[in-house]
Amino acid sequence: MYQQLIDNQTTAIVLLNEQLQVVYINNAAETLLATSAARTKNQPAKELFLNFDADLIELKNTLINRQSYTKREAHLLIFNSGEITVDYTVTPFAEKSKRYLMLEIFPLDRWLKITREENLQWQHETSQTLIRGFAHEIKNPLGGIRGAAQLLARELPEASLQEYTDVIIEEADRLRNLIDEMLGPYRPITLTPMNIHFVLERITNLIESECAGQIEVIRDYDPSIPELPGNQERLIQAFLNIARNAVQSLLSRSDNQPRTISVVSRTIRQITLSNVRHKIVCRVDIIDNGPGIAEDIQDALFYPMVSGRAQGTGLGLTIAQHIINQHHGLIEFESQPGRTCFTVFLPLDIEAHTSADSTTKTGATP
Repeated sequence: MYQQLIDNQTTAIVLLNEQLQVVYINNAAETLLATSAARTKNQPAKELFLNFDADLIELKNTLINRQSYTKREAHLLIFNSGEITVDYTVTPFAEKSKRYLMLEIFPLDRWLKITREENLQWQHETSQTLIRGFAHEIKNPLGGIRGAAQLLARELPEASLQEYTDVIIEEADRLRNLIDEMLGPYRPITLTPMNIHFVLERITNLIESECAGQIEVIRDYDPSIPELPGNQERLIQAFLNIARNAVQSLLSRSDNQPRTISVVSRTIRQITLSNVRHKIVCRVDIIDNGPGIAEDIQDALFYPMVSGRAQGTGLGLTIAQHIINQHHGLIEFESQPGRTCFTVFLPLDIEAHTSADSTTKTGATP
């Protein structure tokens, strides 16, 4: 009865003996570790978790001092499944003269992904609220300044003095255009079937022509991806904003190593985006081997006016995020020195778009 209870637990449980060999794993552990109880029995723990060497010392100490402990957000390298992020608790116990360790493993990857998506969605909503308020407070006085400069230009006694009012008008227009760019494309969009590779080819061709051979662009497309519902012009703008960030990052390097941007397309099945489960999703990765994004701005990267470059406006990713959000998709990124990857998820199932798009149009801001 006890074994049935443990086998039906959703928590993965691994039982180790004094030699730190696997005695037993339950069904949840079989699923998490992509293996079977029969295959793992009597195997050393370091064969189950390939990067467990440092932890073995703690496990041996736990057998001696009999004090349980918990590790948070540990990264375990599994033979069949790659790296997983988990919390795990180690509890020592004894049966007669034998000592054992029970590992209770709680997978966090799905929870972390949901948290990351919610944070990105919250960033998007917060930034748009801030931008709308900011735009309202700035555009009204700008209009007054521009109008006053035009009236002043008519009253000036000398035409040569008009160049000063022209500067005022031009700068007011520049600020107004900047505000409009920050607001982004808020008009409702119409989604029609389109080929994602047409969009990707457009942006890769533009990047190649702009870089004049300084950067190698690598295409890795999945030609079996069907048409997806989208707005071609908006998606070109979104992907171009991401790709140009990669270009600027690469051109900032001072070494002579090859500079590359890889554009990869794939399909993923059964994925949740913004609390909506999709049967099939198009995934596009834009990867560069630049210096990476500074850690101190990564958490706020999609906010407007946040940029890793002194001359950057910090609007490109904000606008890209809004466009992808209009397509009911998601942008994620991972960055470290030598590799930055922006991943765009776009649903392929038209039914989900049809229902969600009608909501977008009903509540859209013109």
